[in-house]
Amino acid sequence: MTTTIDAAGRVVIPKATRERLGLDPGRTVEIRERDGVLEIEAVPTPMTLETSPGGRVAVAQGPMPPLTDALVRATLDGTRR
Repeated sequence: MTTTIDAAGRVVIPKATRERLGLDPGRTVEIRERDGVLEIEAVPTPMTLETSPGGRVAVAQGPMPPLTDALVRATLDGTRR
């Protein structure tokens, strides 16, 4: 993929890639430089473990995107590689 850096130093990530990676507007990302290569990684949502009647569950400490069929499919496809 090829893109350009604008005058403000921003890089555009194509919509299909943002959707596939769950990079919604306002999502925090970490940017690292390693051996002359930029790496961009979504920062995981902080979670806490809480006890419920069925056992322990992870509870997000921030807003989460709605769980859609497309998101489940993308997650499954990503774990099978």
